[in-house]
Amino acid sequence: MKSDIEIAQETTLKPINEIATSLGLVEEDWEPYGRTKAKLSANLQEKLEHRPDGKVILVTSINPTPAGEGKSTVTVGLGQALNKLGKKAIIALREPSLGPVMGLKGGAAGGGYSQVLPMEDINLHFTGDLHAITAANNALSALIDNHIHRGNKLQIDPRRVEWNRVLDMNDRALRQVVVGLGGPARGVPREDSFSITVASEIMAVLCLAKDLHDLKRRLKSIVIGYTYDEDPVTVEDLEAEGALTVLLKEALRPNLVQTTENTPAIIHGGPFANIAHGCNSIIATSSAAKLGDYVVTEAGFGADLGAEKFLNIKSRAGKIQPRAVVIVATIRALKMHGGVKKSELKEENVEAISTGVANLEKHIETIKSFGLPFVVAINKFPTDTQNEIDFLKEWCTNNKVEVALTDVWQNGGAGGLELAEKVVKAADEPTADFKHTYSLEDPLEEKIRKIAQTVYGANDIVLSKKASNQISYFEKQGWGNLPVCMAKTQYALSDDPTQIGRPTGFTIQIRELRASIGAGFIVVLTGDVLTMPGLPQHPAALNMDVTDDGRIAGLF
Repeated sequence: MKSDIEIAQETTLKPINEIATSLGLVEEDWEPYGRTKAKLSANLQEKLEHRPDGKVILVTSINPTPAGEGKSTVTVGLGQALNKLGKKAIIALREPSLGPVMGLKGGAAGGGYSQVLPMEDINLHFTGDLHAITAANNALSALIDNHIHRGNKLQIDPRRVEWNRVLDMNDRALRQVVVGLGGPARGVPREDSFSITVASEIMAVLCLAKDLHDLKRRLKSIVIGYTYDEDPVTVEDLEAEGALTVLLKEALRPNLVQTTENTPAIIHGGPFANIAHGCNSIIATSSAAKLGDYVVTEAGFGADLGAEKFLNIKSRAGKIQPRAVVIVATIRALKMHGGVKKSELKEENVEAISTGVANLEKHIETIKSFGLPFVVAINKFPTDTQNEIDFLKEWCTNNKVEVALTDVWQNGGAGGLELAEKVVKAADEPTADFKHTYSLEDPLEEKIRKIAQTVYGANDIVLSKKASNQISYFEKQGWGNLPVCMAKTQYALSDDPTQIGRPTGFTIQIRELRASIGAGFIVVLTGDVLTMPGLPQHPAALNMDVTDDGRIAGLF
């Protein structure tokens, strides 16, 4: 069986101008980044604004497990399958982060014969968007510390600087640091921390901005900390929005690539869904909707995280009306949710699936709560037995759930035709019932409670004293009408990653809140979720190498 990178390197890619031409783009609509990548022009959205929108299909999944669900693979395969049905489909994905690529999770370019290519570029430096976000974030950190060092005209309290530095790598040693040591010439000592780049508010700002003007407006609104009198200090107060916009100008433009079957794919932005809002950029999704009849996009992790944020945050900010949802499930993951160890997944165990299917059932209920039609995609693995597949399909039939077996990893678009046909049918259904989990007018505490109860299945929430005080302060500042972005473990419906399956009778512990005013939401940290992951015992980076002829090896 060939590896993903072997399949990718054997695939013949079309020149990017042919992909652009297939979308009806002319030369001024895009700029080449080599032979197989391109940046779309900054004014393309304005040029396309009077075109009708294609149908947006959201791909989500059950709670992920170490067995892997293949959500990105299904997303790519579905886009390819729609094209095989004669539909004009475009795929819209997030950009991978180097942290998971070098760590444990892997990349985000799909797999097998359903990949976006060139996968080596996409999973590594690509067109430099994440580096630009890292640079902008850390430039702001430098400007903050310089302002404090140079007299602190704004009276920023060094103990209340909320803005932290970022690095696009899993590095637990940087979770908590002290900066400014070494005497007066080296700044004012204070505590600081690092998050991974994809958790930066600037990533969220870039992904939720509608255009360059909106980008600068959002950057100006970022709250970097508080004064000694506990008043918020913004990027506008520092007069730093111009410099940040300069660093982000090119990164704001979406990237055009193709799949293993030459289906167009727009890849742009990549916030994590467990610590950020988990969706690719509004510009990318909106542009794809103008260029195609169907847009297949995904949101990070399970429906409790990425899908919830796509539907409650991104759809509001971008005025995006999703037409259908695909919920990806695997036999392997359902067995793990049923209590089977990873080492025992190759053994048939229908009983474990009958227990683990409760996790899928909860995610189905969540999508139903939004009033959207959906299809369950069983992402087939070679170790799945017919008895196991038959059980899951029968469970779906008995519960009146549309289901399709997909094998897009091995067969590309041809392995997703059944799914594509059912998605087209679902997307043709009226969507007048689409509704959000909460109203923007709800108090912050009530928004958090509604997500915890409706999406996670919790009994209630428990606010720490710090979180309770922050809610009162944020609402006094006029931030109470913003949506909330929950930071929670991806592995479970609760805030405890060990509570797999469908736990009941639990509460969600609300540790603290963070004001992401530029992004336009309030981040709510639950349990022990971290904004800077760590590397595993055997990082994927240790398997990577470059051959003497310059070919990358060991990258999945």
